[in-house]
Amino acid sequence: MQQLTGKVAVVTGAASGIGRAMAERFGREGMRVVLADVELGALEATAAELADEGIDLISVRTDVSSQDDVEALAAATFERFGTVHVLCNNAGVGSRGLTLHDLPVQDYEWVFGVNLWGVIHGIRAFLPHLRLQDEGHIVNTASTSGLYHLPRMGPYNASKAAVIALSETLQFELAAEGSHLGVSVLCPSWVRTNISAAVRNVPEHLRWEMTSEQAAEMTEYKAARRALQPEAMDAADVAGQVVDAIRDQRFYVITHPESIDQMRARFDRIVAGDNPQPPAV
Repeated sequence: MQQLTGKVAVVTGAASGIGRAMAERFGREGMRVVLADVELGALEATAAELADEGIDLISVRTDVSSQDDVEALAAATFERFGTVHVLCNNAGVGSRGLTLHDLPVQDYEWVFGVNLWGVIHGIRAFLPHLRLQDEGHIVNTASTSGLYHLPRMGPYNASKAAVIALSETLQFELAAEGSHLGVSVLCPSWVRTNISAAVRNVPEHLRWEMTSEQAAEMTEYKAARRALQPEAMDAADVAGQVVDAIRDQRFYVITHPESIDQMRARFDRIVAGDNPQPPAV
């Protein structure tokens, strides 16, 4: 889809990070934008700032783990703009940095609810319209954590690997029916966002109290992540790569060149039957 001006983009997780950067870039490309996020205050602030730039937009408070919320997002999109051309299933939450045996089931439910079910709900709500229209592009945000895996990120790793598998399946099925819809799976590595603070948005029914030892481990994990921030990519650069992928009909969007080496090393170990090794970071 080469021409973006006048088209409609829906972006979940649009109040900050990669989602906000994509929404802003789409607006600067002349697109009309639907901003969705679970954090109402941040969503309203982002919408006001982007509207001040002259971007034609609406904002819809959306918990992507809720099928009803995502269906309401689709209804609001079609009511305001009548159509959709680019769907970015981008909302995501991170890891607490604890080992698998330390995590209660609530954490799995939270991470999978947002990272995986958010993508599923988005596809189910918007794909019927896109297939009938036979014009558009779906971008699902995964991660390099779906391609190779770090310890202490179990639910996150698993959810992002599932998003990649789901995206590939969608691409296969659309190609088999001769559809003109494009699909991309976005696999960023370190990007300057506030995903490590996503725990602030855990719904009440999934909250749980950590022990003092677990809290110390999480603090140490987050400190290690913050230490990587100065070398992380700017979210605006990721958004630029997404726009290029839409125009080029490119499926895999691997944002960081060094990720290619990590994937090759993992593939070599798989072929050799070796034990897995965590990537160097």
